[in-house]
Amino acid sequence: MTRIAIVTDIHHGAPSHTKRGDTALELLADFTRWANAEGPDMILDLGDRISDIDAATDDRLEREVAQALSHLDAPIHHICGNHDRDHLSVADNETILGSPLQSEVIDLGDWQLALWRADARIHRDTATPGFDLPEADLLWLSRMAQRADKPTLVASHVPVSGHSQIGNYYFQRNASVSTYPQADRARQALAQARVPVACIAGHVHWNTVTTVDGIPHMTQQSLTESFTTGGEPARAWGMVTLGETLHWQVHGDDPFEARLSPGRRWTPPLAPFLQSLAAE
Repeated sequence: MTRIAIVTDIHHGAPSHTKRGDTALELLADFTRWANAEGPDMILDLGDRISDIDAATDDRLEREVAQALSHLDAPIHHICGNHDRDHLSVADNETILGSPLQSEVIDLGDWQLALWRADARIHRDTATPGFDLPEADLLWLSRMAQRADKPTLVASHVPVSGHSQIGNYYFQRNASVSTYPQADRARQALAQARVPVACIAGHVHWNTVTTVDGIPHMTQQSLTESFTTGGEPARAWGMVTLGETLHWQVHGDDPFEARLSPGRRWTPPLAPFLQSLAAE
């Protein structure tokens, strides 16, 4: 059994209408105390450590987050979010965090963790600003899925489930930037796995579970988001326990809990009803 503590979308920086970034360092101290008391096997930071301003400010904010996280007892693995990449390169983030930020697979015993560090930069200099998933990142995901020989938890910043954003403060009217335009290809890559697969991501700032072709896709609430918590920060962090089932619990003021059994393949969807009736 492996226990992974997860924090995401810290958004350290100035507060906005819904992000309480001014509380981030205080809440990271609370998260650190909780995690050190819980004693997980590892920590996952799913990205968006800051709310970006400019290169110099972002460098300072990222270093303040790195310092806050340095008090954790368990080893920590990072993923870059879009705000970490607006003015800083992947190499800049690696220097600040003191750890590599390339996609990798970590053996957990009965499970494995696939850290899919796909490009999370939002391209703003195009006719339709948004994400653009590089072919190399898709190939990495496909090859990982084909080679997987044990249950696999895939962690990323951007979710690929394509789930509904109705009701989401940010993405109901901006669904195109809630995922990659190539998300369908990412799901096809994951479907190649012959072992149970589950996915967890951040980015969309709410707790959800969406199952696609028998693969559960989870998204975890932001540490400092407030659109679901009446203007106060959600204080959200989670714990995933990997065993015979996957148990995920999000703590704080926007709590959530799920127990999942990845790997149960579903029957292929029925043809359109009109087509079925015509064949009778």
